[in-house]
Amino acid sequence: MTDVSAGHGNALPLTGERTVPGVAEENYWFRRHEAAYLALRPYCVDAALLEAGCGEGYGANLLAGDARAVIALDYDATTVAHVHRAYPSVHPVRGNLAALPLRSSTVDVVANLQVIEHLWDQAGFLHECHRVLRPGGRLLVTTPNRITFSPGRDTPLNPFHTRELDPDELCELCEANGFRVELLAGLRHGPRLRAAEVALGGSIVDLQVAAAVAATPWPMALRKAVAGVEAGDFEIGTTDLQSCLDIVAVAVRR
Repeated sequence: MTDVSAGHGNALPLTGERTVPGVAEENYWFRRHEAAYLALRPYCVDAALLEAGCGEGYGANLLAGDARAVIALDYDATTVAHVHRAYPSVHPVRGNLAALPLRSSTVDVVANLQVIEHLWDQAGFLHECHRVLRPGGRLLVTTPNRITFSPGRDTPLNPFHTRELDPDELCELCEANGFRVELLAGLRHGPRLRAAEVALGGSIVDLQVAAAVAATPWPMALRKAVAGVEAGDFEIGTTDLQSCLDIVAVAVRR
């Protein structure tokens, strides 16, 4: 397995817009995202792959262990420079997701993990993904489930999100922009995380948010629980999608 900790030596700062490896308080979110990358690796074997919105770069680095070549695209110059230094197995490029800097029909896979909820023109972005993918190429998408991430709200809870989606909305968005959804799944807590929440007396996410809002130190039990989370503590399945934490979709370019 490609070492996702390779970029720790010169880490990017936390901004609230992306997760990074090697930060104890961020470990739950990092492992939650890592679990999706690990699950999607089989779709990347021997592929020419574009990660559209690579963030810190750990995910592109992980997928590079299977792909033939990986382009890691991000709009932020500091981020792209970090990826260049930290992850020599990927090719970082600065660019805008609204106009992908690739020729048409040049990649086999576009990976877009925990990014589409940040975009103002989601349909336009999917149109660009369709353009750069070869016929039969795959789009890999993960995004927070609106139903569980911002429950009962008309606008996203996260100030960096523009529009969150539920499973049906993501499927419809892909289908309306030239893709056939071949997998629609959901990520949720596995047995060890569920047991940890029982011991904590509440949701591990809600407890982290409450501590952040109150600007208070984390209780030791919460600190230990978050530090102990591993990618294997999450499950991905195709049942009861409305209650999942993150949506995981694989769509084929028509």
